[in-house]
Amino acid sequence: MVALALRQRFFPNLDREQRMSTAIRPTADSTAAGRVTTAEPTRVSAPVRNLAVDAYRGLVMLLMMGEVMRFADTAKVFPDSTVWRWLAYNQTHVEWSGMSLHDTIQPGFTFLVGVAIPYSIRSRQAKGDSFRSLLLHTIWRSLVLIALGVFLRSTGGPITYFTFEDTLSQIGLGYTFGFLLAYARPRVQWIALAGILFAYWLAWALYPAPGPGFNYAAVGVPPDWQGQIYNGLAAHWNKNANFGNAFDVWFLNLFPRVRPFRYNDGGYLTLSFIPTLGTMLLGVIAGRWFLASKPAIPLRRFLLAAAGLMAAGLLLHFTGICPIVKRIWTPSWTLWSGGVCFCFLAAFSWIIDVKGYRKIAFPLVVVGMNSIAAYLMAHLWEEFLLNTFRIHLGERFLNLLGPSLEPFFLGVLTMLAYWSILYWMYRKKIFIKI
Repeated sequence: MVALALRQRFFPNLDREQRMSTAIRPTADSTAAGRVTTAEPTRVSAPVRNLAVDAYRGLVMLLMMGEVMRFADTAKVFPDSTVWRWLAYNQTHVEWSGMSLHDTIQPGFTFLVGVAIPYSIRSRQAKGDSFRSLLLHTIWRSLVLIALGVFLRSTGGPITYFTFEDTLSQIGLGYTFGFLLAYARPRVQWIALAGILFAYWLAWALYPAPGPGFNYAAVGVPPDWQGQIYNGLAAHWNKNANFGNAFDVWFLNLFPRVRPFRYNDGGYLTLSFIPTLGTMLLGVIAGRWFLASKPAIPLRRFLLAAAGLMAAGLLLHFTGICPIVKRIWTPSWTLWSGGVCFCFLAAFSWIIDVKGYRKIAFPLVVVGMNSIAAYLMAHLWEEFLLNTFRIHLGERFLNLLGPSLEPFFLGVLTMLAYWSILYWMYRKKIFIKI
């Protein structure tokens, strides 16, 4: 009885959706009162595909695949070019705190996974799937995403490289929790978001911070590192000298390794999946707003959420309570990047749904509708395609724009190959799903 009461209080949508999918309505055969009538179940209607979400996802994937164009290499050849320096900056991750355009990829992908969850639930309910079926499928998705992340990090290695900081693994570790929270009341979702971020912040704040004489070189931080070494409360979030790294030193060494794990060169962590779940939950909220307001677009809500989240993240950062660091996914990063995601979503919704510019979004939609395929292609096919172009096109063709621009030109050709393959899959209705 207690479990039932808690479920009805915090997860009312679960009971409501189950009632909707099993409700009985009389058919035209009903006649006089008291006569036995036939009945049929009322089904939840499947939602219409959201092209703005597909286009946004396509941009995220193109930014990720675009690494192959090597803007940073070209910027070194033209050190006085402001344009190439700007392009290079926005195609690389910042050293520690702050954000570049490239840093919006993982939060954008994660946020959009959350947006898709309410749509996926509604679509599968329209097919008559039960909550148990949905939950089992969600758990399966989580396990596959985790395994794919481990697989991609292990390519080229002598043994399976058990590490869980890959984007797919991070999403997989939190995906089932995001699915369950999609059934919660809106108020509970916001409370869960705040609780997750505060508890995670508190765990880091209570863990001993490195002292003034801490040997950062011993944990992979070089003397000339351009990132920030914080003092005071913010020192709890210094690179490879924090609660998350301590957890990984214990956890990752439980798995077979060529050598003991001491730190991640980039500072990335397994436990980042916890605040990453907060990013996913923000996406779940956005997806709920989409479905609740249709056919209208909740642009005002998106913009208000963006402003509030970004302001909260900046406040935590500049007061020294919690710095904005993407590599360890600090709670302030969850808030700041979540606000940026709402800005992107509002922009795409305004362009595509409000202004009706659907045709110009088509190249992005082709990629966004096959995001898993795009992700795998970028990680597994890059070297194959680069070598194929070098072998069959030759240096003379690849130097059409000059030797200095060869990496860029070769990357553009690879990007065109990626998109052409995805377009062929789109035309053939081949979509890789988990």
